[in-house]
Amino acid sequence: MSLLSHCGIQGIQESGIHDITKDEVSTGTTIIAATYDGGVIIGADSRTTTGAYIANRVTDKLTKVCDNIYCCRSGSAADTQAITDIVAYYMDLTSIQMGEPPLVRAAANVFKTLIYENRHQLTAGIIVAGWDSRFGGQVYSINVSGTIVQQNISIGGSGSSYLYGFMDSQYKDGMSQQECENLVLNAISLAIKRDGSSGGVVRMGIINHTGSIQRKLVLGDQLPKFYDNIYEEKPQIEVSGGDAAMA
Repeated sequence: MSLLSHCGIQGIQESGIHDITKDEVSTGTTIIAATYDGGVIIGADSRTTTGAYIANRVTDKLTKVCDNIYCCRSGSAADTQAITDIVAYYMDLTSIQMGEPPLVRAAANVFKTLIYENRHQLTAGIIVAGWDSRFGGQVYSINVSGTIVQQNISIGGSGSSYLYGFMDSQYKDGMSQQECENLVLNAISLAIKRDGSSGGVVRMGIINHTGSIQRKLVLGDQLPKFYDNIYEEKPQIEVSGGDAAMA
């Protein structure tokens, strides 16, 4: 038995202290997908946790399914990666058979089927987003029980609980690409500020009629700042002797 095993892990187990090395790797996270006038924008933070331990600070949670379809992953990192690999395989076959890029809803339905049929074994929440020539930009949300809902905007992960009111007040139909980019960036930045399982950098992707994704990366020190970040001490007002007497 190694010294680490004898003094470290064994000691933790015997003392009854929770052992974070045994926790599942989880993408406790903030993920967002939103449609705009011309396509969709997806975004996510980059923190992956194992219990209270940060396992990876720069995870890429925007995962390619095919050129025109991407997904945002939350839940168990292993489960979401495995499911996405399977769906990507099916979409490749579909693209070859049809001779054209697959439909976004087809990918979303495969995700839904896999998650629903394995809902008791998996912990996977997926947002599927993409663009196709038949229906344009689309966003589908599939929760851990396998329920699928098409929405103009979808948020997920542990950080989403801080964002519902913000998104309700800020999102509107027919937004321009720049407006939608700013909305996604601001929302993820706000979630990072409040949610302990969200952090790192912000990754965004723009998918439109070009049939491919345009990637953007915003580092942690370049994120938008809000009230509690930009508070500055008010300047001291000098009071003359006469004014002081009047006061």
